[in-house]
Amino acid sequence: MDTIINCTMSRKRTRSRSEEVITPNSCVQPLQMSLVREAPFSDEPEAIRNREICDYSQQITYEMACSGRSSRPVRVYADGIYDLFHQGHARQLLQAKNVFPNVYLIVGVCSDSLTHSKKGRTVMNEFERYEALKHCRYVDEIVRDAPWEVDEAYVAKHKIDFIAHDDIPYGTDESNDIYAYWKTKGMFVATERTEGVSTSDIVARIVRDYDMYVRRNLARGYSAKDLNISYLNEKKIRLQNKMHELKDKGKRVIGTIGERKDDMIAKWEEKSREFIENFLLLFGRERLTNIWNESKGKILNALSPPSSPFPPASPSSSNDEFDFGEDELPPRKNARYESNKFHNNDDYSDEDDYISASSNSINQN
Repeated sequence: MDTIINCTMSRKRTRSRSEEVITPNSCVQPLQMSLVREAPFSDEPEAIRNREICDYSQQITYEMACSGRSSRPVRVYADGIYDLFHQGHARQLLQAKNVFPNVYLIVGVCSDSLTHSKKGRTVMNEFERYEALKHCRYVDEIVRDAPWEVDEAYVAKHKIDFIAHDDIPYGTDESNDIYAYWKTKGMFVATERTEGVSTSDIVARIVRDYDMYVRRNLARGYSAKDLNISYLNEKKIRLQNKMHELKDKGKRVIGTIGERKDDMIAKWEEKSREFIENFLLLFGRERLTNIWNESKGKILNALSPPSSPFPPASPSSSNDEFDFGEDELPPRKNARYESNKFHNNDDYSDEDDYISASSNSINQN
């Protein structure tokens, strides 16, 4: 037992892989400078130093470059306008960077004056296009004011081994393909274009949706002068912006209603059921009969109202002829006139004597 414990205690702890000491002979992959900072221009010290240490006397063939047996990096040159730098440009440079195992990529960018005379006006000026290339991770060096056609002197100056471009013939007024000479010399490597992506396509997209982009910039604070439009067009476009905002707001409201449609339908069914029940309680068959009977009684009472009861006689009344029982009717009016026959002659006035005397004298005559 003691022997086992001693053996266990004497066993040394093995060094973990994370604790291994990195010696100068350890193989550590160095960082590429193009990934951590911007690419230099061809006339800057870093680019000049890389060009000076390059042994251009050793010519590198296509087979040597593909095999990776070259003693120095293969210097590949790609040129272009690179206006509105997009993914098509980036993919072209990616292909040029990986065309061989060990590539030092040089990119030439044409100036504004040369580009405008050969191809037309650009959206970005030459300084903006230079800056766009400086921040591409595949680029090792940038040549400003690059020529439209590359000659032997230019290739020797920059110690270029291969020229990378798409294989489609690129013609000018002087030649059908400006890269034909380098293709015959075996110094041309082909890259593939990205279909559907180009600076012309982007410009065409902007022109097609011109009104939309004008409205967008006006909404972001640009003036009519900045956008080169008239005062009336500015007001019209601002009105269109308001209309589009109202339309979008309406769509959002309809969208929220659509999300709550199930709840709204359930509430509507509940309210409808409650309304029908209340209607049946109020206007059902029995209730309608009662309403009809009550209405009929009210109409009959209005047409022939019942006789009004007489008020009881007051004890201070001295006229006995109005003192009737509950079942007796009041005396007729003609009965009062018949009772006048029993009046005494003393009740006649002098006026009655005069009338009777006059009538007698008339009869005698």
